[in-house]
Amino acid sequence: MAGAVQFDKHPSETLRAGEGFSLADVDPDATPGYSGGKEDGKALLATMDDELAELQEKLFAEARFGGRKRILLILQAMDTAGKGGIVKHVMAAMDPQGVQFKAFKAPTDEEKSYDFLWRIEKEVPAAGMVGVFDRSHYEDVLIHRVHGWASPDEIKRRYVAINEFEARLIDSGTKVVKVMLYISGEEQKARLLARLDNPAKHWKYNRGDLDERAFWEDYMNAYQAAIDETSTPDAPWHVVPANKKWYARIAVQRLLLGALAGLDLEWPKAEFDVNTERELILRS
Repeated sequence: MAGAVQFDKHPSETLRAGEGFSLADVDPDATPGYSGGKEDGKALLATMDDELAELQEKLFAEARFGGRKRILLILQAMDTAGKGGIVKHVMAAMDPQGVQFKAFKAPTDEEKSYDFLWRIEKEVPAAGMVGVFDRSHYEDVLIHRVHGWASPDEIKRRYVAINEFEARLIDSGTKVVKVMLYISGEEQKARLLARLDNPAKHWKYNRGDLDERAFWEDYMNAYQAAIDETSTPDAPWHVVPANKKWYARIAVQRLLLGALAGLDLEWPKAEFDVNTERELILRS
């Protein structure tokens, strides 16, 4: 990655929500661990695409020969925080056949008739895949807590169920990467106004996003509680300041690259004699 400003420390260290973490202490305008500016960030992001593509292909190839490893990237955020842009960039850098993407909307009547994890479990990535969740099972301890759609005891039960669910994923070979994109209320206001100012973005505007702004502090408290209850050693939360979109994108991509690199992936060994096959091709 010569020529691009690097992180002083890996985002998995600087952005991890460890013991005593306080969301209120995070500056949404900050760029933790990164000393470069916007143009430096764009240059770094471009250099990471090839690395991401190679590691993803390695993961996919391993699974074709019995490998069990996989990745699940979970993105949670308030509306306008930039999940869509990150998903678009990350997925564009990878081979689509090795990616499983799911955007969770409001549950259907059928989904509501089951436990909250039922619809989630159906979408977990298969071996060799990079799964990406745009929203997730965490909606059921965020919006449900904010609006009182579930009792405090039920919310507590769901925290436990989430930890058990993610532990099962990890035991099955899944590396879970949980990211909260953290923007300020003022930045969200600016982004909502920008959508109204651009006719090409009107389709993105939803009055419901404005309605939810009235519960901003309640949502921040819900995120803090979810992080406190579900940031575990094997599946920690990473809180990414997201007022600067370019920083959020490189931070998430570095987290994903770090997770893939940590799997110690290897190209499958050939189950045939390479020289013999070369000779056969040359004679054909």
